[in-house]
Amino acid sequence: MKIKKKTVLNILLFAFILSFFLTPLGYHSKVFLNQLFAGNPTIIAQDNRIQIPDYQWTLKDPQWEFFSFEKSKGKVVFINFWASWRLPRVDFYIISDEERPPVQAFMEEKKFDFPVTYLIIGERSPFQVLTAPGTYVIDKQGNIVIQEEGIADWDTSKIHELLDSLLAAE
Repeated sequence: MKIKKKTVLNILLFAFILSFFLTPLGYHSKVFLNQLFAGNPTIIAQDNRIQIPDYQWTLKDPQWEFFSFEKSKGKVVFINFWASWRLPRVDFYIISDEERPPVQAFMEEKKFDFPVTYLIIGERSPFQVLTAPGTYVIDKQGNIVIQEEGIADWDTSKIHELLDSLLAAE
């Protein structure tokens, strides 16, 4: 019995798709595909930047203690809304709206050690809370320099230069 070329291709395609769910290859493939399709963040033109109204925002730190976003006033800020089930001198806020136990388990499993901030649902925010993954970059004057929804490539010379220029600005 001769196997058709189309049948072999279908079996290989099925095996490849199945590998995304059952093998470590799947994890690395998903990371590769995310990097492949991630676009560059769009920098908002100077004249179109909107200043956040204030820094009145209560969050929780990695120890689950309340703190005020006010501590970042006058600093460059990078804010990324994320979730453990979707794939950070700048103040980085990596914000999740999930409960603490699944986030801690995810952080331990992936061996991540960056500080996670927890969003308090219903708490007033000085800007729109983006759906994960979503990111803001805010300058020292509180102007939104980048508002990016979706996956983006943050490790580019363009972003490094932008952060350097924001840090150097008075």
